[in-house]
Amino acid sequence: MSSPINDVSDTAFWIAYHRALETQRDDALFKDPWAAALAGTCGRRISEAMPTSGIVAWTVALRTRIIDEYLASAIESGIDTVLNLGAGLDARPYRLKLPASLQWIEADYPHVIEYKEGVLRDALAACRLERVKIDLADTAQRQALLERVNARAQGALILTEGVVPYLPNDAVASLAEALRSMSCARYWVLDYFSQQALEYRRRRRVERAMANAPFKFAPGDWFAFPGPRMGAQTNSLFSRGGAAVGAPHAVAVPRPGDDAHFKTVDAGRTPRGLAHLRRLRAARAVDGTRPSRRKQSATPARIKIHVTR
Repeated sequence: MSSPINDVSDTAFWIAYHRALETQRDDALFKDPWAAALAGTCGRRISEAMPTSGIVAWTVALRTRIIDEYLASAIESGIDTVLNLGAGLDARPYRLKLPASLQWIEADYPHVIEYKEGVLRDALAACRLERVKIDLADTAQRQALLERVNARAQGALILTEGVVPYLPNDAVASLAEALRSMSCARYWVLDYFSQQALEYRRRRRVERAMANAPFKFAPGDWFAFPGPRMGAQTNSLFSRGGAAVGAPHAVAVPRPGDDAHFKTVDAGRTPRGLAHLRRLRAARAVDGTRPSRRKQSATPARIKIHVTR
């Protein structure tokens, strides 16, 4: 079976397609009017070829909404810069209500940036938007970018949505240390997959379909990852305070350099979050059929945000 994905940048079309599907729902968790145009025909083609697109649809909807809400909270707390590394086809600067003074910087491969600028050429961003053409695997280029951001930002949130799983362990460690060195860095938003989710991927043979864009980050226990040190007391990427180590898929928000433990904000325990999750569990799959019991059991029951205080 040939892979529907040529390289990791193709996954941006796949995810944009699922944002477009969510947007079409009457009870959508968010509205992204640019997602369909950004996904194009490529996004649908990839989705239809992937064995887990039904579950990806639920995960993308939850992840997007949770990060949207957390961004609003972080901006309210005083950050003046969002640095989106591996931004892909994300349209948050256009669809979110953002202060005009906010600096939003998107960094990605040149061909991704050029495609995105072409599709969105007539759209107006709500904030000060800057795009940087860069290969983030080039540590010298990346360090130069981080230093430029650090020199002009007072408080920054770094977003790497859908990026870390595709990086090898040493690259994640290098990135974490680079972010810790930024005096302006306040939050780092990233998503991760548990061992249960990775095992499910293996059973569904997702690796074959994604042979050209494999998951590389395999630390075993995320919360004991020995590379970067997010807190002097823990000597690990994440502390264990309130952490859901076994969650199928999660969004983690460590604050670089802080020594405190994580405070857990569980979207599944808020009335609105619980309603979203119930609706998503019962949602129809991409092909319009009711999900099987097996698929429902693999649906993320809880997605958490971890915040240091």
